[in-house]
Amino acid sequence: MKIAIHGRNFNESARPFIEDMFNELARREIDVQLSTHFRKFLDQSGVQHKTSLVYEKLEELYDARLVVSMGGDGTLLETISHVGSRQIPTIGINVGRLGFLATVSPERISDMITALDNGQFRVDERTLVQIDNIDLFDGLNFGLNDFTITKTDTSSMITVHTYLNDEFLNSYWADGLIISTPTGSTGYSLSCGGPVLVPHSQNFIVTPISPHNLNVRPLVVEDTAVIRLEVKSRSNNFLVSLDARSRVVDENTQLTIRKANFRARLIKMFDDSFLNTLRSKLSWGLDMRN
Repeated sequence: MKIAIHGRNFNESARPFIEDMFNELARREIDVQLSTHFRKFLDQSGVQHKTSLVYEKLEELYDARLVVSMGGDGTLLETISHVGSRQIPTIGINVGRLGFLATVSPERISDMITALDNGQFRVDERTLVQIDNIDLFDGLNFGLNDFTITKTDTSSMITVHTYLNDEFLNSYWADGLIISTPTGSTGYSLSCGGPVLVPHSQNFIVTPISPHNLNVRPLVVEDTAVIRLEVKSRSNNFLVSLDARSRVVDENTQLTIRKANFRARLIKMFDDSFLNTLRSKLSWGLDMRN
C-alpha cells in the first residue's frame, strides 16, 4: 500500500503518537510520501521517520492509495487542494484544535492504520464549490468548505449583486457573502447565522456577512444552481477566498460559482458519525446553565 502524508506543526504531546505511526508504517512496509513542508518540519523537530519520498506540487503526488492529513481542519482543507481532481481518499488526524473534519485522535492512530490496511473504512463523498469562469488560484479554484467574498478595508461595506441561474436574486449590502457547501455549513457560514446541513444535502448556502438590511437572511439553494456575482466597492477591489486560499480582486471582475465536477473523498472509520460529531463539537444536549 502507498500513502501520502501532509501536515503542519503539532504540539509536543502528539509527538509520541506520530513517531509510533511512522514506526508502524515501516513495520508494515507501507510506502510513504511526505509533502515537502511536512518533511521539513519533521526534520527540524527531530521526529524520527524513514521516509525519503516527497512531493511539492500536485503533479508530484504519486499514485497513492490514500492521503493522510495531520493537523486540524485547516490542514485537511489544504490536503484536499493537493489531491484535487484525482479524488484520492483522504483521512484527517486531529492534532489541531476543533477537529470537525479531521476526526481521528492521535491516540487512535494505531487503530486507524490497522483499519486502513485491512480496508475497514468507508469513503464519504463531499461536494466541492468552484470558481467557474476565471483562474484565480493557479488551477486550485475549488474548495471543500466555502467560497467567500469580503471587503478589503475596515470601514465601508461592499455591494454584491447576486444572480441565481441568471435571474436576479439580491444586492447584498454587507461586509461580504459566503457560498457554503454542506461540509462548510458548520464553519464560517454557521458563525454568520447560517443553518447546519447534513453532509450529503444537495445544496449550497448563500450567507451574507453582517448585512446592512437585517431582513436579509441566509438562503439554501440547490447545488445545481449557477451563482453569478458582481461586486461594487469604494476601494475598487475585494477579497476572494476559497477555504484557506485568498487574493485581492479588482471590482470589475465578475465571478461565476458552481458545483465542481469532481468531489472530495473523505475516509471515515465505521464508528465516525456526523451526528456524534455535532453533539460533541458543538456541545449539543449539554446543560450549560451551571
